Amino acid sequence: MQANNLNITLLQTDLVWENVPANLAHFEQLIFGLNQATDVIILPEMFTTGFSMNPHLIAANYQEKTLNTLAEWAQRKDVAICGSFMIEEDSKFYNRFFWVNPNSEFYFYDKAHLFRMGQEQMHYHKGNAHLLIQYKGWKIAPFICYDLRFPVWMRRTKEFNYDLIILVANWPQKRAAHWKALTIARAIENQSFLAAVNRIGEDVHQINHSGDSCIIQPTGELIYEANKSISFENICLNIADLNQYRQQFPAWEDADTFEII
Repeated sequence: MQANNLNITLLQTDLVWENVPANLAHFEQLIFGLNQATDVIILPEMFTTGFSMNPHLIAANYQEKTLNTLAEWAQRKDVAICGSFMIEEDSKFYNRFFWVNPNSEFYFYDKAHLFRMGQEQMHYHKGNAHLLIQYKGWKIAPFICYDLRFPVWMRRTKEFNYDLIILVANWPQKRAAHWKALTIARAIENQSFLAAVNRIGEDVHQINHSGDSCIIQPTGELIYEANKSISFENICLNIADLNQYRQQFPAWEDADTFEII
C-alpha cells in the first residue's frame, strides 16, 4: 500500500576524519535528538570516515559494527536509515550505500562512478547495477556523489522507474555551482523528487564542503536548501503532486531508448 506522504530527514554535518567511533557517536546523538516523526533519515557519503582512500586500514574493522548500528537505530526510531560507508568484500573495497529498514532488512548499492580526480578508482571497485528500493509504496533510487555527473546512468526509464532520487555526497565547496545545477537538472529530466545530502566542514586535505543539501521538486523548484551549518531538516513529499505533474506534462513518454553496456 502506498503512503501518500513520505517524510524525509536530511542530516548534514561535519565528519571526523577516519574516526568511525566518533562519527557513529555523533550521528547517534543527532538521530535520537530528532523530535519530529519521519520515515527516512539520510546520512552523507562515507559518513563514518569522510572521503578516505584508506579502506585497507579501516573497512574490515568497522563494517559489521556500522551496519549493526544502523539496524539498531532504524529499529529504535522505527525509520529507514541510509548512507554510504566503505566495505570490503572478496578482497575488494566498495563505496557502498546501505538502506536499512526498521525490521533490519537492508539493501545496498555500490557507487558506479569513482572520482578519478581523487584517485577513488585506485582504491575501490565500481558497482555496475542500479538499486530500486520499495518503501511504503514509494520507489526510491539511490546514487552516490560523482554519479550525479552522469545523466544516462541516473535516467529514469520504464524498467528503472522511480519516484525519488536519493543522493549522498562529499561534494567540495569549490564546485558548489555544479552541485546546484546538476541536482536541479536530474530532478527535471527525470520528473522525480530528489533528496541530496552533502557534508559540511574541512577534511584532512583542506578541502572545504559547503553542504547545500537539498530537496527538489520534479519541476526543478527547491523545496529546501540547507546553509553551511549542521542541518537536520524534515520535509514531507506528496506522491499525488508527483503523479499529477507527470500526467500534466508527460515528457517522459518521449524519452529516448538506450542501453548501458
